Amino acid sequence: MKKNMQALATEFPSKGFLQINVVNIENNFPIRDAKITISATRTPTQTLEEATTNRSGQTEDITLATPALEYSLEPGSVQPYAEYNLQISAPGFKPAFIDGTEILPDTTAIQPVRLEPEDDPAPEVNPIVIPEHTLYGDYPPKIAEAEIQPVGESGEIVLSRVVVPQTIVVHDGVPTDASAPNYYVPYRDYIKNVASSEIYATWPQSSITANVLAIMSFTLNRVYTEHYRNRGYDFTITSSTAFDHKFIYGRNIFDSISVIVDEIFDNYLSRPEVKQPILTQYCDGRKVQCIDRGWMTQWGSCQLGERGYSPIEILRNYYGNSMYINTAEEISGIPASWPGYDLTIGSSGQKVQQVQEQLDAIATVYSAIPRVTPDGIYGPATADAVREFQSIFGLPQTGVIDFATWYKISHIYVGVSGIGELNG
Repeated sequence: MKKNMQALATEFPSKGFLQINVVNIENNFPIRDAKITISATRTPTQTLEEATTNRSGQTEDITLATPALEYSLEPGSVQPYAEYNLQISAPGFKPAFIDGTEILPDTTAIQPVRLEPEDDPAPEVNPIVIPEHTLYGDYPPKIAEAEIQPVGESGEIVLSRVVVPQTIVVHDGVPTDASAPNYYVPYRDYIKNVASSEIYATWPQSSITANVLAIMSFTLNRVYTEHYRNRGYDFTITSSTAFDHKFIYGRNIFDSISVIVDEIFDNYLSRPEVKQPILTQYCDGRKVQCIDRGWMTQWGSCQLGERGYSPIEILRNYYGNSMYINTAEEISGIPASWPGYDLTIGSSGQKVQQVQEQLDAIATVYSAIPRVTPDGIYGPATADAVREFQSIFGLPQTGVIDFATWYKISHIYVGVSGIGELNG
């Protein structure tokens, strides 16, 4: 093993990090003491690292060798990420296998794992195989569409305003492939998956934000216009790059992308006098060119971010100066809306009590979070519970409930309380 690690270190001089999060597929409860074995994809029989999950179902950050940072910051022929295979087992559950978890330098990859109980009559789960990243592999280019789509009435859901949906139904193939499965994915998880599949988490924050905004606007256009349902299909969007975005079932995401999505997930892109989110199309700008269509190029957005452009400046550079950032009027599937201001020590009232009740319910499942008394008073005990929640779920550990923390608490509460579905 030592010889194999030395060989990796020679070829991969940089370091990235991996955290593995293991939950029960039936109820999203964390699985403690799950054992993970990690090997390099090129030498799958040689164990590099072993890890065990804590009571929150998470491993410590595991340091792994990666290619140099420069390869993910400019187009080239060298694969800029390392690939690792994972074997996951826990008492009472079927084992899981993930091949090709992507690790980039100087970033933390988060690999979700959902284990099936042993007594589940479903057949054994096939290994999850993560294919090449879209910026490195070869995928069909986007078929051009009008950025403003016709709106029909399917008779199911006719939206009069822009709403962030609770769930995206992803058809894992081209629209006409009836054999392809549909996955029910929480909206934010879908956006994080697509962004992690289509851009590199090492890019400047403004570049990541610009791309996330484009992905969200495109997705919300599909939701708002009921693009596929109006054509007789039973899904929201596909995983085909020719039609939509690349969604990869079971893949890892990256913390730098996750934090940005949590902060801005109710945003989308608009033009004056246009009600629907804009269908913001893009291409990579290396293998496929699209500037002449007025689309953003992903590699170009990275370069503009490195030059100090803000997210809206990057977007307007490609889509024109009439593009602006808008906010959805409603977020579906949540127990209560964010009050519009941060909750911190000294805050009080109904909103504090609501979030205390949700936190305390989460703490019965994630036992590392201290239990809180839902008294409507935001004291040091509540701040401690919030800080631990933030630590577990990848948010800045401030002890303050801001927009991102409020909706993350809501998201996890819905998942563990059984009042909604979190089938990712």
